[in-house]
Amino acid sequence: MRRNVLIVNFVLIATLLLSACASSATPAAPAFEEPQSEAPVAEAPAAEEPVAADPEGCLGSADTAVVDLNCREITIAVENAYLPFNYISIETGDPGGWDYDAWEEICTRLHCTPVFVEASWDGMIQAVSDGQFDAAGDGITITESRAEVVDFSIGYINIQQRLLVRLGEDRFTSIEEFAETDFQLGTQSNTTNYETAVEYLPEERISAFEQFPFAVQALLSGDVDAVIIDEVVGMGYMGENTDSLELIGPAISSDELGFAFPLGSDLVDPINQAIQSMMADGALAELNVRYFGPAFDITYDDILLED
Repeated sequence: MRRNVLIVNFVLIATLLLSACASSATPAAPAFEEPQSEAPVAEAPAAEEPVAADPEGCLGSADTAVVDLNCREITIAVENAYLPFNYISIETGDPGGWDYDAWEEICTRLHCTPVFVEASWDGMIQAVSDGQFDAAGDGITITESRAEVVDFSIGYINIQQRLLVRLGEDRFTSIEEFAETDFQLGTQSNTTNYETAVEYLPEERISAFEQFPFAVQALLSGDVDAVIIDEVVGMGYMGENTDSLELIGPAISSDELGFAFPLGSDLVDPINQAIQSMMADGALAELNVRYFGPAFDITYDDILLED
């Protein structure tokens, strides 16, 4: 099976683009409108003056930016296997998800270039801490322990953890009742879902999987009796298994999600300003409704996953 795309890079080499503009009598229009120069125009008609465009992939413009990052490339780690945050479409081979649209909007407001790099969840936060990436998406929960090794943006949404079970489950109705049984609980390793699980259960009763699809498959096959999962992610699995799965019980916890950065990153403040501006004008709410609301209908059957 084809592996997920390893690098999604929307940046062409700037020098080639500048060269192309200089060698053409009528330069191609840039993908995004650029600010007009304030320098005096020579006697020749302005339309005949060659205009240097930003590198393809650079979003927004300097004169509309909340903070002008001058087309700076920002490498963003994504798993490409975590609905609704990031995925690769089976049908088109194109990436998509909340992270992609959010960073496109952020870079439009900061005049920067988003460069998405696929990375496994296991080790992603440490890789950011080590400076391998400028930032990480993937719906990362802000915790005190993680804040010791990475800096976080302000939160962009609160997510509740729930129990995902087989349809018609009546042996328990909450995590507390589940803890009183000898049943097996599934989740993804190195997540706050796993951390929540060990607060209620001994580790021998927790099956930790590399990715959530494997945990859900174990649930469907009867190898585990429930999966602790973020509610919005669980809703994605319910969408493709409406006759097999359901979420039960009250919220187990409420977690705030944010982007992770290397400690001391100079990107934290401008990213926070961009998020705050998205909150102020409703763009963030619209984005969250689009991906976390009931209209989002992409399922794990529609995306590429590693074998």
